Amino acid sequence: MTDLHKKSDFRFFHRLRVRWAEVDMQKIVFNAHYLMYFDTAIADYWRAMALPYEEAMQALEGDLYVRKATVEFNASARVDDLLDVGMKCQRVGNSSIVFHGGLFRGEQLLVSCELVYVFADPATQTSKPVPPLLREVLAGYEAGEPMREVATGDWAQLGEGAGKVRREVFIEEQRIPKELEWDAHDATALHAVARNRLGQVIATGRMVPEAPGLARIGRMAVHRTLRGGGHGEAVLRALEAAAAARGDSEVTLHAQRSAEAFYTRLGYAPHGEPFEEAGIAHIEMRRKL
Repeated sequence: MTDLHKKSDFRFFHRLRVRWAEVDMQKIVFNAHYLMYFDTAIADYWRAMALPYEEAMQALEGDLYVRKATVEFNASARVDDLLDVGMKCQRVGNSSIVFHGGLFRGEQLLVSCELVYVFADPATQTSKPVPPLLREVLAGYEAGEPMREVATGDWAQLGEGAGKVRREVFIEEQRIPKELEWDAHDATALHAVARNRLGQVIATGRMVPEAPGLARIGRMAVHRTLRGGGHGEAVLRALEAAAAARGDSEVTLHAQRSAEAFYTRLGYAPHGEPFEEAGIAHIEMRRKL
């Protein structure tokens, strides 16, 4: 079915652990679950390309439908096995996209699959050509190209995209009152946005002067389905670089306590005592540049 037999054949992997509910009376993974494993990996593959699936398909004016799924079993997985599900876009035809998958326990290939998708009009489910931009994104990812770019600028340049992400994250998701989200700093701040290869804004943040030599970063927001993909870090690093370039020696931010570990990993340390802001627990954190 496929000549992809080694982990080195794949760039992308989704890691999972076999759950008790997924094994059968033979004490091995029930065969139907392997398709679920590969489908879960496909969803993560889209995230790896920095594409929020639903919004990306709307922008591309189509959707993907499975036409054929083939699974080849070599060996069985068992409960508590830690598995790496490799996925690779093998070929893009006129209207079809072929993915090959390999499920590995360590270096051992347990199960292979081939998934054939058809790009189609969602209203009629009739096939249509794969958009050139989607072809470029798929080929670019497999070639190791970056899937995002970060730009900095003022509100006039970046406000539309930055505002959309902030509205979705802070107002709609976190229920922060809109009168607390928008303030006068937007007009004077340096804003940063990360865009995917479709041009969609997937993360944002802003920076304002706090004191001589000290910059304050805030309004950090990442698209809900793309968190954990490094997009917030890319925005943060771009703002830090801008702060250093204008002579600041330190940056500060008000971190939601749920994001404290994220900022700690990036070199920030708590400064002062925790506090509440907009009904959400925060702590000030700082980092030397």
